[in-house]
Amino acid sequence: MRLLGRILKSTSALWPYYLGIVLASIVVAGLSLVSPFILREATDTIVAALQGEVTVESVTQTILVLAVALFVADILNTLMSNVGGYLGDIMSERMRQILSTRYYAKLLALPQKYFDNQVTGTIIARLDRSITGITQFMKGFSNNFFPMIITMVAVLIITAIFYWPLTILLALLFPIYMWVTALTSVRWQKMEREKNAQIDLANGRFAEVVGQMKVVKSFVSETRELDDFGSRYGKVVTIARPQSNWWHRMDFLRGAALNLIFLGIYLMLFYRTLNGFFSLGDMVLLIQLVNMAKQPVFMMSFIVDAAQRAVAGSRDYFDVMSEPVEPTANKELVRTTETSDTPALTLTVPEPLPPAEPALKFENVTFAYEENKPVIRDVTIEARHGERIALVGESGGGKSTLVNLLLGLYEPSAGRMLVCGEDVSSLTTEKLRASVGVVFQDASLFSGSIAENIAYGRPGASLDEIVAVAKKANAHEFIEAFPDGYDTVIGERGLKLSGGQKQRVAVARAMLKDAPVLVLDEATSALDTKSERAVQAGLEQLMANRTTLMIAHRLSTIADVDTIVTIRDGEVDEIGSPAELAVSGGIYAELLRLTQSTAEADRERLRSFGFTGDAPVEETD
Repeated sequence: MRLLGRILKSTSALWPYYLGIVLASIVVAGLSLVSPFILREATDTIVAALQGEVTVESVTQTILVLAVALFVADILNTLMSNVGGYLGDIMSERMRQILSTRYYAKLLALPQKYFDNQVTGTIIARLDRSITGITQFMKGFSNNFFPMIITMVAVLIITAIFYWPLTILLALLFPIYMWVTALTSVRWQKMEREKNAQIDLANGRFAEVVGQMKVVKSFVSETRELDDFGSRYGKVVTIARPQSNWWHRMDFLRGAALNLIFLGIYLMLFYRTLNGFFSLGDMVLLIQLVNMAKQPVFMMSFIVDAAQRAVAGSRDYFDVMSEPVEPTANKELVRTTETSDTPALTLTVPEPLPPAEPALKFENVTFAYEENKPVIRDVTIEARHGERIALVGESGGGKSTLVNLLLGLYEPSAGRMLVCGEDVSSLTTEKLRASVGVVFQDASLFSGSIAENIAYGRPGASLDEIVAVAKKANAHEFIEAFPDGYDTVIGERGLKLSGGQKQRVAVARAMLKDAPVLVLDEATSALDTKSERAVQAGLEQLMANRTTLMIAHRLSTIADVDTIVTIRDGEVDEIGSPAELAVSGGIYAELLRLTQSTAEADRERLRSFGFTGDAPVEETD
């Protein structure tokens, strides 16, 4: 019941449906009770005629009226049952919409560190398993069990009028059933959680494999992945055996106890009818009422089973919903996670900050992903509007962490950051991210058209604006070569485009966003020479009149920057122009020396910085 209350509270906006279901259930229960009384009258009337107490002719019209009344009651019962069923169906789908939307909004509002410890497929699995379990239970409860409960209460009242010991026997059904169920529940729930954990792992891996099928096939890992998937579900079967055995053994005990009570009820009815306490019509009426009470009791096995699954699945859902959101998360998202309905969202594109000094500044910034294990320490970097700064250092040295902090994906453990003269701590995440454009090593496109992907940051952009930035990004020519041009659907993650094409679309996307600060996170490291040249030309256009922070993989891409910042073990080692650092004897000078060497040890050392040299293999686009 606590689960039911929590769900109803989370979806209180559906109260008109709840009220409609209650009213329809009351009407259905009332109409269900009419039929036994009509049958009692018909039975007693027919018995009286057969015993000669009245003539057949005198009661024929009465029997016809009773038959028509029975038909009317039944057809109205059928009508109202379907009205209630319709309300229950729409209620469950609206509930799914509300719970799913709240879950999605919550995920969008959670900090990046939450996703660092999650498997994507598991997050998706929860959406299906947890919410589907909840809504299916609520649908079954409202459409079937709730009307029966109301009928059961009415039956207890009516039987008490006829013979109170009969009511006591009927009332004993529920406490006995619930007591045995309570004995079953704790053990069953534990096993269900173990099953859900294996299913989440299997489905999580499934989503990963489908998303990276090329890698799986290239490493000939299909059978290994299949074996791992099958073994997870094999463990589910292994857990299900004792779980099901336990459930059905206890269900047999429940059923046996109820059967004994019904035996007592039927013996009582037969005895009192045989001894003249009840008429034959009364016995028919009471048997009908007892059967009405019997149906919800025996259906409780199904309802309890569905409720158990809903409870087990809903724990994951409510655990996610209890996670703290980003301190400066979008208010629309936070409002959606807290509302009991699906609110109308204000779909606005946030405006970036106006250029101001300093354009970018890290001031004594320290950050740790795990407590007491800082990745960067006391970092201070400053850039003025239009300057280009390159971060150089060994892989794992903290360069990408600085980018993550700049994008507001994490908050500094100490120190402060400024963007366009504003302290980041005073900005909402949407205002900060609107002011920072980014081109990652992985272009990260979405399914849909090329035009939609370019306009992802400005969905209201005109086609002329999209074409203009595509031309600057050196993307217009290859886009126009497609039969559908800018309407070309590129598939999931842009799989129909080459690496260079995807990256040029990503550059155009960043251009259209038109943020004053730009981040290039190894934007051309995965490209061949031909593609890199095309993308680099687009990047030059993108960097114009913007403050740029870049992580580079070739020295040639940072030769023209204003400032190079070398990072060693999470701390700033040197800051200076390329010319100054070339003769300083530091990291940058070492990189210059390594790129001129052909020794394998030197090449390996170069790779430790994430650099591939300046002579990539020529490939076709």
